Amino acid sequence: MTAELVRGQNHPLPGTRVEIRVSAGTPVLALASACDDAGRLAGPGALAHPGARDLPGLRVPEAVAGEHRFTVDLDAVEPAVHRLGVVLVLPPGGPVRFGAVPAPYVAVAEPEGADLAGFTLAGLDSEKAVVALELYRRQGAWKVRAVGQGYADGLGALLADAGLGGPAAAALADVATGLVPSGDITLAALPTAAPPTVPHGLRGPQDAAAEAAPTPTPPAPEPLPVTGVPYPGTPAVAPGSGAADTIGGPPTIDYAHPRRRRTSTEPPEPGPRSVPSPEADRPPVPVAGDASGWSMEERLYNQVWGMFEDLARSVAAYRSACDFAESRMDRELDGALSDPRHRLAGSGNAARDEARARHDELVAQAKAVLDRDLVQLIAESEVVEPALPAAYARWANPVWHGQEVPEEAPMALRLGDLHLPERPDLRIPMLVRVPLERGLWIDNGRTGSEAAMTMDTDRLRRAAMDMAVAHAVRLLAVHPGDRLSVHVVDAAGAGAASLAPLVASGVLSGPPATGAAGVTRTLEELTRRVDLVQMAVRAGAPEDLPPDVDVADQLLIVHDFPHGFDDRAVTRLRYLADEGPAVGVHLLMVADRDEASAYGPLLDPLWRSLMRLSPVPDNHLADPWVGHAWTFEPDLPPRDSRVLEQTLERIAATRRNARP
Repeated sequence: MTAELVRGQNHPLPGTRVEIRVSAGTPVLALASACDDAGRLAGPGALAHPGARDLPGLRVPEAVAGEHRFTVDLDAVEPAVHRLGVVLVLPPGGPVRFGAVPAPYVAVAEPEGADLAGFTLAGLDSEKAVVALELYRRQGAWKVRAVGQGYADGLGALLADAGLGGPAAAALADVATGLVPSGDITLAALPTAAPPTVPHGLRGPQDAAAEAAPTPTPPAPEPLPVTGVPYPGTPAVAPGSGAADTIGGPPTIDYAHPRRRRTSTEPPEPGPRSVPSPEADRPPVPVAGDASGWSMEERLYNQVWGMFEDLARSVAAYRSACDFAESRMDRELDGALSDPRHRLAGSGNAARDEARARHDELVAQAKAVLDRDLVQLIAESEVVEPALPAAYARWANPVWHGQEVPEEAPMALRLGDLHLPERPDLRIPMLVRVPLERGLWIDNGRTGSEAAMTMDTDRLRRAAMDMAVAHAVRLLAVHPGDRLSVHVVDAAGAGAASLAPLVASGVLSGPPATGAAGVTRTLEELTRRVDLVQMAVRAGAPEDLPPDVDVADQLLIVHDFPHGFDDRAVTRLRYLADEGPAVGVHLLMVADRDEASAYGPLLDPLWRSLMRLSPVPDNHLADPWVGHAWTFEPDLPPRDSRVLEQTLERIAATRRNARP
């Protein structure tokens, strides 16, 4: 399968012998550049063109054409070369800009084999020369990165930006495009440019580090207690159990706004070089799906992950700067008050005013940076939110009104929103991977959060059960019609009002189990399924399962645990929570932990194995980067909306039509 890259995205190469294929739709020159790890050409000889076609490890095509193909042996590339760029140039006498021709397509492929990664250079306009992609070394291996960086002033501007002096860049551009025969100019004698300097008033990362070195770093906050992370890169849940694991210490905070070009855990990589322009300081225009991934669903999933990390780190930088400003002011005030000269001369007030002024200036600077980052994230959220598929979208999103039962299960599911107090209106979707790797526990007790403590008990319990039903409907809606079966245990029948839509639609596997006998029967059936599937998987014969075993994923909703549960039923429930997810049996509990306190520490492993959620706003989540306390708010259907009922009607109709 070919990885379709977007601008800035990278992809690993499985081997060192590859083929580069260019399809431009108009005759172009296909050149190659060899650069160091900073993206700079060593000299004129580091560009392969029709007049000098060879570089160690590759040979470029000779003629101008609409399609090009050349092989690359990365093992033969010189050790000093860290980047091989593929450069496309419009020749003299042809179209004057790439925006007037079809978007070129460049692919890296196995020699005489299938494409490994491809990149369509969409969005070009006045560019005459463009770095299409580059092959680069990364921790001893080679990768391909989609660049798409164009130059309106042509190849000369591209070469000058890569480190050649003005005369050398212009002369080499003339030779490479055929305007001047290569024998007429001795390119090796032309000078190269000096390394660029940082313009006055701008600071590079090394400058910021040097300035920050003399000042002590504020101590990192203690990580919040967690029971694990729901999916890689999402918040970790602290159920308030007392017995929990902990997140590792927070990573180093990057004070620059992260303009994402990847979603891996690798250190940030330098982005493509660009020609200075009036637009250079403008933030990138947000695009939905502008992240890595094999499909739009995966790209959006990774983009949401990136937004979550961006907000966490931007707020961490702001809070750290404020803490430093506060501690610095305290030290200066202590010094002013402890110096007898200030007391005798009456200059203490001036020293205090200066300390407070410096504090206010530092805080204002940090706030300006935070505001800039928040504006960019809000703009991205406004683009991404409407583009989310149903599994990721809010119930209020119009996508639910036309949602059809899909052919495949989604990657992830939205449970609610996350936000921080610095900007409560900036909501990040909380997504969990599907199939659920751990069960869910919706806490209907009054001790979980301040909002729960101020809420009437009956209303809180109803809200928790409504939330569980909404999650169940969402799971049913985003799974193929025969791929999820839902069971309900409601021993006392207290959840009947919330369960009414599920029961009336006929999408449940059977009526909600009530009483001790119903609890026992349901748990026995699911426990048997787990045992049989485990044995079949271990034996390597899943086709030998008994015909009465439902091979679809199973969701068990348990309301008001532990009502109706004896010791044997509790043991089975713990078994399902531990062993069920691996074989497609998932648990969704609605319970008050205090009501199960009679079992003592026996149930502690059960609570820790579940992801705790709250039906009301609650800040019990921590991110895995810096450990902020995030406020979680569940996503529920809008009041007076029939979206839940309409969704259930579509699910039921699909299941009826699928029956023989």
